[in-house]
Amino acid sequence: MAALAGIRVLDLSRILAGPWATQMLGDFGAEIIKVERPGEGDDTRRWGPPYVEGDGPSAYFLTANRNKRSVAIDFTGAAGQRLIRDLAARSDVLVENYKVGGLAKYGLDYESLRQVNPRLIYCSITGFGQDGPYAQRLGYDFLIQGMSGLMSVTGLADSGPHKAGVALADIITGLYAGNAILAALHHRERTGEGQHLDLALLDCMVAAMANQALNRLVSGRDPGRLGNGHPSIVPYDTFPVADGHINLAVGNDRQFQRLCAVLDLPELAGDDRFASNSARVANRVALTGLLNEQLRRRSGAEWLTALEAAEVPAGPINGLGALFDDPQVRHRGLALAMPHEKAGTVPGVASPVKFSASPVVESKAPPELGADTEQVLADLLGLDAAGLAALRAAGVVG
Repeated sequence: MAALAGIRVLDLSRILAGPWATQMLGDFGAEIIKVERPGEGDDTRRWGPPYVEGDGPSAYFLTANRNKRSVAIDFTGAAGQRLIRDLAARSDVLVENYKVGGLAKYGLDYESLRQVNPRLIYCSITGFGQDGPYAQRLGYDFLIQGMSGLMSVTGLADSGPHKAGVALADIITGLYAGNAILAALHHRERTGEGQHLDLALLDCMVAAMANQALNRLVSGRDPGRLGNGHPSIVPYDTFPVADGHINLAVGNDRQFQRLCAVLDLPELAGDDRFASNSARVANRVALTGLLNEQLRRRSGAEWLTALEAAEVPAGPINGLGALFDDPQVRHRGLALAMPHEKAGTVPGVASPVKFSASPVVESKAPPELGADTEQVLADLLGLDAAGLAALRAAGVVG
């Protein structure tokens, strides 16, 4: 049985951070009911190209919405609000990413819903949190990458600021949210109490600055940009080879000694400038120049074969096509092909979590907008055909 079988999540979130969290919970076996506005749905349904051929969904929507059921409800009116309250009364978790106070006017805020379900775990995801001087601001991943300091350490030393190539602030917040929900479920198991979870993109991204944040707090100096280099480990960088580039990640002195042997530069291991990691950090430029000169003499494949044999951490720089052709990625089953009502099959990327006793559920393609409205409302709220027809005629459900 899946780890979260029997847990129901009412997902009012859109775009990426919230859906990323609920998709993870769905992979682990929770029932995810994705509430979307009739006729429009999650914004990412229209974020393309690319779209899957055959009237299929956008690639972006596929990213974060597998293993969910879609219910189209307009809760700007009283009838839709009653439906959401009734669903919340029968759910374990609610996830939303509206502006601070945005759901209060509909009576769908935490204080209102805890009255109908004291055991409800209500997770709010915003740009800046439920309080503070920025609480009412809109928060987007790109803005948060800049504000959090990430863009100050990303890029070359002489380049302008660069964001990461994926929406890291959204994804990291989604992972923090999923972990917080699991912790709150455990707390409820002990106490019987639900609670409100306040997740902010800025908070999560500041926490994810990890060693770079502590480098600043310890030294009092901003770390700055090192390209692909590491502020505290050398050589830990991208290096040119005869036919491109490879990455070296030499984490200790023994690995450096083996690297020098592979490169036929044994004298570097005994050089006082390079004998310890601290010395290598201090003499980064000199060592990098020597390594660059030697590594350019052979192809990436030749060096990687020799380095792997010597147990020196090194790897290629894959494009995404090469990534999904990689034998390890193929062995781990990370590329999915999921049956889809309109497109035949759609691709996906599998959950990376491997349980020994409670495996992730078989992946189900992201749903069409409102595909499960009638079934969910009939099964959970007991609405009959006449009641559903009246709601459709009134535009409350789609």
